[in-house]
Order: sequence, then structure tokens, then C-alpha cells
Amino acid sequence: MASQNTSEDGKMNVAIDGPAGAGKSTVARLVAEELGYIYVDTGAMYRAVSLHMLRKDISPEDMTQVLREAQDLVIDLQPDRGGQKVFCNGEEVTSEIRSREVTGIVSRYAQIEGLRTQLVDTQRQMALRKGVVMDGRDIGTTVLPDAEVKIFMTASVQERALRRFKELEPSDGLTLEQLERDIATRDKLDENREVSPLRCAEDAIVLDTTKMNIHEVVDKIVSYCTMVRGESSL
Repeated sequence: MASQNTSEDGKMNVAIDGPAGAGKSTVARLVAEELGYIYVDTGAMYRAVSLHMLRKDISPEDMTQVLREAQDLVIDLQPDRGGQKVFCNGEEVTSEIRSREVTGIVSRYAQIEGLRTQLVDTQRQMALRKGVVMDGRDIGTTVLPDAEVKIFMTASVQERALRRFKELEPSDGLTLEQLERDIATRDKLDENREVSPLRCAEDAIVLDTTKMNIHEVVDKIVSYCTMVRGESSL
């Protein structure tokens, strides 16, 4: 467990990390709702950048142009009854950023050090007042190393692929086997990137969700938060 520097009203920051398809975003959103906190989907921020670059035909290899273009991007995350709406330069792109094209390339843009520096700074600013639940791949290690609660969510590749498969529309035309390969490839990219690779923070609680449903995972994390909040008030 991380340091316990909660705010005067007892609020803390919660970092939830883990590989692709672990269910981090859904769980983080529900945990935030339970605690009355703000949910920050960092993955959606990188996806929004990736979508914008694809539309501009700027490849991740053209780092100079990516960074120049990213300077003028305005990414906004707004709470919504269905989860969260994502806006890029005023346009809602909530659905578009979940396309297979974006999913297949977002890790390559996320490897660009200057882009990560820019987005990490924005994310840290969001967390200054406490009461934030943030999910991603390097939240507990890089973005919010002082978060009071750190969770590393994981599950088998097969289970993560199955969860994604169940979310797909029949028109997407993807097989379960394809998803397993995509997720395994994404894992390798995230774990081996030079800048802020996917890894579990030393003081994080590892939560294997392979045999857990979403509500069980949420309850477990909320119970950790309640315990830390109680300890910090002693």
C-alpha cells in the first residue's frame, strides 16, 4: 500500500493498472461512483490522440510531427450516465476511439516520450485535489507514484480476450482467436516499451480477476480504500 496523504476531507487517489482487457476502465468508473470520486480514463486520452493522428495521416514514427500536432489538442473527459464521454477539440469521439484501428496502434503513439510527458502532466494536475480514480498502465509507477491505494488488475489472456469478445458487435467480424493474439501482442508492446512500461508497482495490491465478476472486483477495491481511509484517520 502506498503513502497515506489523504486530503482534509479524507479523500485519496486510487491508481488502477493492468494489461489490456483486464477491465480496468469499467472497474475504475464503478469504484469512483461508489466513493464519490472523479474517474480519469487515461487510456481514452491516448486513444483520442491516436485517432486524431490517424485522421491527420501522421504516423507514430513521425514523432516531431506528432508532438507538434499534440500541442494544440484539447482532450476533455466528461462524466456521463453511461460511463464517460471523450471529446477531442470539441468533437465527441467516445465510440471512435474504441475502433480496432485505434486499438492496434495506440501503443505505438504511447511510446513517444514527449507525448507521454505532456499527458502525464495533465493527469497529475487532475489529481492534485485528491478524490481521483485513475486507470492505465503506469499510473502507480509513473503518473501517481504517491497514490494512497494502488491496484494491479490482471487476468489470463484467454479470459481478457473472452471479455472483449462479448463486448463486440457481430458486424466487427473478429474471432476470439484473433482477439487473443491482439491482446498478447499488446502485452508485449506495453511491457517492453522504453518509456513507462507496464509493470506492477512494488507497493501495489495484485488482483487476479480471472474468476471474479465486475462487482466482486469493485467491492474488493472499495474495501481496500475504506481500510486505508480508516487507517489514515487514526
